[in-house]
Amino acid sequence: MRRFVWLLLLGAGLFLASACKAQAPAPEYRLSATIKDIMDSMVDPSADVLWESVATIVSATGTEERRPKSDVDWANVRRRAITLVEATNLLKMPGRQVARQGEKSENPNIELEPAQIEKLLNDDRQAWTTLASGLYDAAALALTAINAKNAEGLLDSGEKIDAACENCHLKYWYPNQAAGLAAGTASPRKP
Repeated sequence: MRRFVWLLLLGAGLFLASACKAQAPAPEYRLSATIKDIMDSMVDPSADVLWESVATIVSATGTEERRPKSDVDWANVRRRAITLVEATNLLKMPGRQVARQGEKSENPNIELEPAQIEKLLNDDRQAWTTLASGLYDAAALALTAINAKNAEGLLDSGEKIDAACENCHLKYWYPNQAAGLAAGTASPRKP
C-alpha cells in the first residue's frame, strides 16, 4: 500500500511539474534587431535630426539661423526625440546581440569587432545600462525642450546627447581611443 501511495504521489508530482512547465508564460517580447540595427535605424538618424534642427550656418552667402519654426517642424523633431528616447530602452533589453553573426566592424582600424564589443558589454552589463540611461536622460531633455518649443534648450540638449553617445563609444566601440586620450596621444573619432 505504501508503494502505491508513493507512486501515486510521484505521478501527481510529475504531472503538476509538467503542467506548470507547459503553462509557463510566453516571453514578454521577442528580439529581432541587434544593437547595431537600432543604432543605424533609430539612434543615429534621430540624433542627427535633433543636432541639425538648431544651428547657425555661416557661409560666403551669409548666415543661416536654423530653428524649428512651424508646428510641422516641431512635430518632426519631437518624433525623432521620442524615437531616440525609446531606442535607449530597446538597447537595454537583455539578450540583444551587438551585431548579426559574422558581421564585421566597418572601421576595424578605429573600433573593436562586434564580438569584442559584445564581450565588454556582457562583462559589465550594469555599465551598459547606465550609459544607455544617460542617453535616455539627454534625449528626454531634448523632448522637454521640444514640448516647450524652446530652440535654445534643444541646442543645449544636443551637447548632452553627443556626450552620452561618446561616453558609450569610448567604453565599448573604441576603448583604445579612450586609453590614448588618457595618455594624451589620441583623439576620439566617431565610427
